[in-house]
Amino acid sequence: MRFSKLFRAEDSKAELDEEIATHLAMAAADKREQGSDPATAQQEAQREFGNTALVKDITRESWGWLWLERVLQDLRYALRQMRKSPGFAAAVIGTLALGIAAATAMFTVVDRVLLQPLPYPHPSQLVKIHEGDQGSRMLLDAPYLDIAAWRSQAKSFEQIGFYTYPNGRNFLGRPGQSVETSFLEVSANFFSTLGVKPQLGPGLSAAPESFAGSPNADTVVISDSAWRTLFAADRGVIGKSVQINGKSYTVVGVMPPGFIFPYDAFHTVQAWAPISLNANDRARDRNSMATYSVIARLRPGVKLTTAQAELSTLQTQVARGYTDPEMRADARHVRTTPYTEGLMEKSTSHALYALLAAALLLWLIACVNATNLLLARALARQREMAMRGALGASRWRLTQQLIVESCALSGIAALLGAAIALTMIRLFHHALKSHLPLPVPASVNLPVFACLAVLTLFSAILAAVWPAWIAAHAPIEPALKQGGQQSGTSRAHHRMRGSLVIAEIAMSLTLLAACGLMLRTIYALRNVPLGFRTDHIIVVNLDIPTYRFSKINATTDLYQPLLDRVSHMPGIDSAGLMTDVPLGRTFIMHIEINRKDTNGDNATVAAFFKAVSPDLQRVFGFQMLKGRYFNAQDTATSEPVVVVNRTFARAYAPRERDLGKVIGLQVMKLVNGKQSKQATIIGILDDFRQRSVDQPSHPEIEVCLPQLTPDSGFYTVLEGIAMDLAVRTHRPLAQVIPELRSALRQASPELANSNITTMDQIVEDSYGSQMLAAHLLEIFAASALLLCVAGLYGLLAYIVNQRTREMGIRFALGAQRNDVVWLVMRRAGVLVIAGVAIGLALAFASTRFIRSFLYGVSAHDAWTLAAVAAVLIVSGAVAAYLPARRAAQVNPVEALRAE
Repeated sequence: MRFSKLFRAEDSKAELDEEIATHLAMAAADKREQGSDPATAQQEAQREFGNTALVKDITRESWGWLWLERVLQDLRYALRQMRKSPGFAAAVIGTLALGIAAATAMFTVVDRVLLQPLPYPHPSQLVKIHEGDQGSRMLLDAPYLDIAAWRSQAKSFEQIGFYTYPNGRNFLGRPGQSVETSFLEVSANFFSTLGVKPQLGPGLSAAPESFAGSPNADTVVISDSAWRTLFAADRGVIGKSVQINGKSYTVVGVMPPGFIFPYDAFHTVQAWAPISLNANDRARDRNSMATYSVIARLRPGVKLTTAQAELSTLQTQVARGYTDPEMRADARHVRTTPYTEGLMEKSTSHALYALLAAALLLWLIACVNATNLLLARALARQREMAMRGALGASRWRLTQQLIVESCALSGIAALLGAAIALTMIRLFHHALKSHLPLPVPASVNLPVFACLAVLTLFSAILAAVWPAWIAAHAPIEPALKQGGQQSGTSRAHHRMRGSLVIAEIAMSLTLLAACGLMLRTIYALRNVPLGFRTDHIIVVNLDIPTYRFSKINATTDLYQPLLDRVSHMPGIDSAGLMTDVPLGRTFIMHIEINRKDTNGDNATVAAFFKAVSPDLQRVFGFQMLKGRYFNAQDTATSEPVVVVNRTFARAYAPRERDLGKVIGLQVMKLVNGKQSKQATIIGILDDFRQRSVDQPSHPEIEVCLPQLTPDSGFYTVLEGIAMDLAVRTHRPLAQVIPELRSALRQASPELANSNITTMDQIVEDSYGSQMLAAHLLEIFAASALLLCVAGLYGLLAYIVNQRTREMGIRFALGAQRNDVVWLVMRRAGVLVIAGVAIGLALAFASTRFIRSFLYGVSAHDAWTLAAVAAVLIVSGAVAAYLPARRAAQVNPVEALRAE
């Protein structure tokens, strides 16, 4: 019956009216039969029945849906109010939309990168196992024999799987269609360890690995995206062939959408092939032993500490199988850690949480501003509320009406804010992709929807509770008197609104201070001497098909012909190759060089090791301190030579005047002409920024690319994994890039898909999280400043409007225009100075949280704090001047006419 009343509300009301009318008619008829005249009979029947409206309300309350009816009435009234006052509605909606958009956008990023659980069942049971701990030099992967011992003897784990990345760049595809990707070689139980099954196909065979041959040989499991790209989502893909580095594999499974392993975006793994054990897995010898990354699943109820204790005891026995004492010492220790540990760098997570806090601060500023607007609106509607109260509306009924109006405004603001948030994510897609380990989709999922709903509800409550309380508790009689609209605006109300403006100014200054510090950081980074030129340089990250050039000399068969072809293109000034351009992220190799320290003891210098072509100096304009750079005479048949940087030279000669002595030193062995020869230092480069603008130069050794041959131990890792082509041109870059891509395609079809960018863009990307944080804080701070100025202007304009008669009296008594202007400006000055003082204290306490992102400026930089305070003071003065000028233009005759 209650549901029928809900969906047939109007019919039920008509039936109730008809029933009451029938009852009154019957009662009046009884009175007439008793001798009363018709009018008297009707009056007596009505008097005995009581208050008809009250009876209707009580009856409808018994139906159980009166509260919903009243909410719908309030909602319809709120929509009428928006149509009646579109300017006010637009101000509140726009204010809340800014705050909700900022908070929603940052929560979307944080949820995707930090909060979402791993896409595996019971991810808390997944752990990583490494050999070595704090007592060893580093954490190490484990050999197969150790993994086999853990599998057979450890009782704390349900399963133990392992995997490895094949060397070099890898290409996945079908004939005529190939893309660079990462793929893993995994154990047979790898997917069952993760607890994930393919959406199509049986997957890898469950038979364990053996040296007799893998039952999974030449099979592969591909990702959902690879399935859709290469096979157009053909559900009959199982059993079809796919190529990895030119070798054919049979597809036995397709993983479900969203499956990621490893859980980051820097290794876009698209295929998982089985590991084939070989002779390197039978030994524990440093020179030939193969090692693997290990992932395991704990048994239900087993704690990590228990598994660690069991594995440590077991590893003591396992380590006895190592013949090398140093390896035995490393292998004696084992460390078990949650898989989630280390997936996200602490600096990145801190940056995201700091930006989320800034976004929430902007949302709070928006709520305060909306509260101020709604408070002014409530004070202007005091007579309406008093009339409703006089007609019998309860305080809760009045409060409910204003809260529903606020919810309607907040709901519309949430829809607009969600659209703005998704637009922000799309605009920052490149920066987010470059600096975050996972892609952030511009879509609304369940957590983001829940966040949006919570922000909407809290925005409505925070903005409406105070104005609703004031409107509901205002005395009725004064508001109904002539001039009652002004009588309700007491000093307490003005102090309330003033306090809200002060809070806005204080919070805005905090955001402005953080933004100012980040802008100072970016300015300092942009003025760091890079040590090389960046203008008019195109950089190509070559997608080297390692498998095609593993048995030939890539220098003579690929790189030199490519350089010759590119160098002869129209408008090309110079071209060169380097395993990783300055500030790039292609590939980096470390080596250790032995030397004697000042006491004659053996020491090592850790250095970056790069292969470069002779013309690279012409491309980047590197400065030589001593000696020479490589030239055309440095070939595979000449004496091996290297060039080092100033930082490396200082490791050998700490005194500046001894740098020249480094020239001629023989520092390392290179295979030259199938003979191992000592490479001689022929030149010292001035330092330049290598990996990051905010980090000093690291020791570096450069070897001439033509001197590397397939016999060299460095050949595979330097020439077969990564190479960057740098081109200097005086033509417009947009004209050169299509021609350059054509030259790449002629050199090798796979190179046509190489990423092409500019050196200026690489430098821009190298600023990393500082640039992303600075751009976001610019938006937040600008929005906060806008809301702050709008709030101050709104308050002063309202005060001027409420005090119009007072201004008229002042003018009538002889006050000058400047006196009235000073009156309003003084009021604004008190609010601004109070807000700035509180804001400086908040900024001093909060900017320490962004200290790790600053460069060239301290977290409590006085000049920055003074500058943002001046910006707020000037903005406040501008916001106050317009209402002050309007107050000074009040006509005393018109202002006093109503008196």
